[in-house]
Amino acid sequence: MAYVVDFHTVSTRGLESSPVADALAGLRANEARYFKNKYDHVFTVEPADEARPVIDWVSHILAEERDIVIASRPLEATTFEVEGIRIAYVFYESGLSINVMYTVDNAEKRAVGFKLSEGMDIPTELDSFKFARQKSALAGTIRGSYFVIKNEYDPEIAADT
Repeated sequence: MAYVVDFHTVSTRGLESSPVADALAGLRANEARYFKNKYDHVFTVEPADEARPVIDWVSHILAEERDIVIASRPLEATTFEVEGIRIAYVFYESGLSINVMYTVDNAEKRAVGFKLSEGMDIPTELDSFKFARQKSALAGTIRGSYFVIKNEYDPEIAADT
């Protein structure tokens, strides 16, 4: 069942099995606040078993673009479109958050972003990336990195959830 992420009262709902559940909940709330403030979008997530198409789409892009397979179990995911950008998020049990920002009409503005919750180690499959630090009132210190998507992927596949 879909769940609206509240960035005023941070909850670990759906993330309880993560060893860094509080930090991951703060990271998720930080993303919810960003999309509400920038796009007036209400950030809603679904349990992984209900969001298989978006998780598979993100996994496919990671595998095709960089031969990356995430070892951690996905807990939640979401996908939505704002201002011509298909956006997908997957939140993993390890504390990792992966987002895909895929402009529908502009192949030059497509990227995959990685964010690490405070308290988690860099996953082995991402150890070739450099991570920048960012402070967040909701999430503490977030470490982030990204890469540009070079190929085409049907964003409607992710929209099937």
